Amino acid sequence: MKLLATLVLIAAISGSALAQDPVSATAGVTYGTGATADNAVPATALSSKINNGQFTGKVTGKVTDVCQKMGCWMKLETGQGDPIMVKFKDYGFFMPKDIVGKEVVLDGEATVTETSVKQLKHYAKDAGKSKAEISKIKAPKRETVFVANGVLVL
Repeated sequence: MKLLATLVLIAAISGSALAQDPVSATAGVTYGTGATADNAVPATALSSKINNGQFTGKVTGKVTDVCQKMGCWMKLETGQGDPIMVKFKDYGFFMPKDIVGKEVVLDGEATVTETSVKQLKHYAKDAGKSKAEISKIKAPKRETVFVANGVLVL
C-alpha cells in the first residue's frame, strides 16, 4: 500500500512538473522586465513615430544581428536600410546569441543619436567582423538606438 501511494505521489509530481501553462507556452521567452505584444509599433514604422528625436513604448521586429561576445546588443530590421540598434537598460540583461531571424517585442525608449567611430568599431568587433571591415569605418553614424527595459522573444 505504501509503495502504491509513493508511486501515485511520484506520478503526480512528475506530471505537474512536465505540464506547461498554455499561456506561457505560446507567449515566448521574456528578458529584463519582459514585454507583451499589445500596442507594439512595427520596427518598419518606428521612424514615423519618433517625435522630437524620441519614442517611448513597444516595438516589434525581426532580429538581424546579435553581439556574439555576450549578447549585449542586437539589431532589428527596418526594411529601410539601416537597422535599429537595441541596447539593454543598465546592461541588466543580455540576449541569446542565436536569435537572428526571430521576432521580438521591445519595451523601452528609442532615440535618434550619433554613434561615434570608436563605438561603431566596437560593435563591428563584437559582431565578429574582420579587421578589414572594421578599418573601413571612418565616420560617425546617425541612427536610431532603442534602450529596452524588457524583451519578448516570440
